[in-house]
Amino acid sequence: MLSAENRQIRLARRPVGEVGPEDWEHVTEPAAAPGEGRFAGRTRFLSLDPAMRGWLDDRPSYLPPVGLGEVMRAGSVVEITESNHPDFGIGDLVVGLFGVQEHVVSDGKGALRIDPAVAPPETYLGALGMPGMTAYFGLLDVGALKEGETVVVSGAAGAVGTMAGQIAKAKGCRVVGIAGGAEKCALLTGELGFDAAIDYRAENVRKALRTQAPDGIDVYFDNVGGEILDAALASLAMHARVVLCGAISQYNATAVQGPANYLSLLVRRARMEGFVVFDYAPRFKEAAREIGGWIADGRIKTLEHVVRGTVDDFPRTLQMLFRGENTGKLVLELV
Repeated sequence: MLSAENRQIRLARRPVGEVGPEDWEHVTEPAAAPGEGRFAGRTRFLSLDPAMRGWLDDRPSYLPPVGLGEVMRAGSVVEITESNHPDFGIGDLVVGLFGVQEHVVSDGKGALRIDPAVAPPETYLGALGMPGMTAYFGLLDVGALKEGETVVVSGAAGAVGTMAGQIAKAKGCRVVGIAGGAEKCALLTGELGFDAAIDYRAENVRKALRTQAPDGIDVYFDNVGGEILDAALASLAMHARVVLCGAISQYNATAVQGPANYLSLLVRRARMEGFVVFDYAPRFKEAAREIGGWIADGRIKTLEHVVRGTVDDFPRTLQMLFRGENTGKLVLELV
């Protein structure tokens, strides 16, 4: 049976700059029971993603903004506790966009049953979830990656970055990661198998790229934007591909810094292309099979940064993304 209360986090106002506690409303309402063709469940794990910052702004994007007073949009793993749905049973674990709340009721649209015997539930929010899909299609389709190329990944210690670097290695490329701090850089070149790492907090990124990619960057997978994007544009190889995945350095900025070195695209006959992972949804199973195989044979190591807490800890945990406090996929486990 469902708990009598459902704790939720709703958007109270649109933030300007960094998201603060005053931008959220903590709400308790009665937990709903499922009607015919629906199931109810308890949230086990919540996904925290840099893209969430963009969802809070009232401007055109690939998804409508979260409305004022609405439950915050979020991917999550839910354990089904009651079901009147023919395809889902009590005890099933499902992943979907269920929002930041303790209990959910769903008609099953967009819900995907997961198997904890194959991988831990939190991995379905990371390597086998949207970050893994984003890295896979960003590199292989948008980046048109080829064996033997030099790949540079910014935000390399984050959820997408750790996957992008490892996928590039699995495809036979030289991989350089850019991350903040000696500990993260050591993780990249140690456990995750990157060929080199650049600490943007301690090094001149432009000079370091000339050292680590002396023949130029063939594929630059950008999660950061700003000054680091400019440094990468200055080091492109001929016919390079710049994959615009994200720009976390700009998400809290009131005036976004665009690329100053964009003429390198002309000189190097390169291209820069943005993408949205949802466009590849019909092919997610294809990607999951290949990523799952790499995990099984040890070529990819999953990396989840799990914070244990309650729904009320969501605002504080979200700030970790923009302060560089997480390594790998950031997940809030509800206890």
